Amino acid sequence: MSTDFLSVAMVTVIGLMAGTAIGLVIGSLVKKQRSSWEDMTGREKAINIALIIVCSAICITGLAWRFLVN
Repeated sequence: MSTDFLSVAMVTVIGLMAGTAIGLVIGSLVKKQRSSWEDMTGREKAINIALIIVCSAICITGLAWRFLVN
């Protein structure tokens, strides 16, 4: 199995964008976001960052499995 750099980069970037969007939507749905970053508490910031990281990791893994492994 040989995968070129562009394929890996595209899967990573698309996974990051999709994961960020999904994480922000989830954060908004559970009311952990405010209109400004400075208005959020430290706990709300941490929750949003964790949601974005977890959702991005899941999206990258799913895309890699679908397009690079299969």
